[in-house]
Amino acid sequence: MSYETNMRFKLSVLAIGLQTLIIILFGIFVRYETPHNADPQTNTTLRDDTFIDLYPLFQDVHVMIFVGFGFLMTFLKRYGFSSVGINLLIAALGLQWGTLMQGLWHLHDGKIEINILKMINADFSTATVLISFGAVLGKTSPVQMLIMAILEITVFAGNEHLVGFLGASDVGASMTIHAFGAYFGLAAAAVLYRPSLKDGHVNEGSVYHSDLFAMIGTLFLWMFWPSFNSAIAEHGPPQQMAIINTYFSLAACVLTAYAFSSLLEHNGKLDMVHIQNATLAGGVAVGTCADMNIGPFGAMTIGFIAGIVSTLGFKFLTPIVASKLKIQDTCGVHNLHGLPGILGGTAGVAAAALGAKPGCSPIMQGAALAATFGIAVVGGVLTGFILKLPIWGQPPDPNCYDDSIYWEVPLDEEEPENNYHNEHGKVKIEA
Repeated sequence: MSYETNMRFKLSVLAIGLQTLIIILFGIFVRYETPHNADPQTNTTLRDDTFIDLYPLFQDVHVMIFVGFGFLMTFLKRYGFSSVGINLLIAALGLQWGTLMQGLWHLHDGKIEINILKMINADFSTATVLISFGAVLGKTSPVQMLIMAILEITVFAGNEHLVGFLGASDVGASMTIHAFGAYFGLAAAAVLYRPSLKDGHVNEGSVYHSDLFAMIGTLFLWMFWPSFNSAIAEHGPPQQMAIINTYFSLAACVLTAYAFSSLLEHNGKLDMVHIQNATLAGGVAVGTCADMNIGPFGAMTIGFIAGIVSTLGFKFLTPIVASKLKIQDTCGVHNLHGLPGILGGTAGVAAAALGAKPGCSPIMQGAALAATFGIAVVGGVLTGFILKLPIWGQPPDPNCYDDSIYWEVPLDEEEPENNYHNEHGKVKIEA
């Protein structure tokens, strides 16, 4: 296969074309939310503080999307520009396209009315693509990622509407965002499999400072996850429960991840891969039942199990998935988002069966989880075949995980020669 990586016209034409199309569609379909609480006597709008009340939660989610996800992926030693930079590109396109795709399912007089909840949900739709981005990180071009964003958000919006139609509850989106984004990305990665990379790549590793940058992403995500899981919850006790449940699930998950990382690694040392990722699994897993009356005890149990599942996944499952299923999952999204997302969906079924949320059916919860998984895999496979077309400027095998193919990069210090890659692809310095 020949590769043409010059993006002068590919990226420019596609980005300008997409932005022009979106501006036109916004002009046709999008408007400010029409006030629904006007005083009929004075014809003036009564005060509604919903937008301002929820704006801090929106900002928290916004920080997670642009800072948390972006820096979490900077662990690759020569791919930091792309990790943060392409993350910004995808997110800027995604929030606009997500507004349209989600809004078309909920028109008011043929128009999409913009309010704070639609802005939050637009960020949520973007998160699915950023999760999938982690599965193909380092092996795709910016052009391919723009194409993936358009296709994935379109499928995501349809699946999200289906989950709502089924009457399933998923306020923190363990199923609709995390499981969907993970398995969509993994399915695409399976189609984009590169045999020459099966034994790793010289740049598929980290150095000390790149892992430190990645921890910045981890800490931002960890701190703001209660906002992510509660942003669209019903105001009052359900929203408060979502915050509390996420808070304690994350805390329990951290201790569990640290414990199992030390238990599984040589001489009881901690592995930064586990600390960067598995510590967040509690936020993913508690999402579906975040606003359910499961009690702090239940939330902590979910976080405890999520920490175990995620750490074991990074240690044992990632090599099996790569060798047996031919899926090269760069960031381990299966272990951070996929498995905990399935765990969260399953916890939602159990919580519904125990009556943790009135009107919530365990059958419909299970149906939503199964549908989400199936739609994600089928959508990811189809998207993978589209991305595999050689016209998108994907990097050749020797240039994977390297910023210099798509970015102007400064000269840096040479790396130590006495290093080797462990089973996670991380660089360790020999004593």
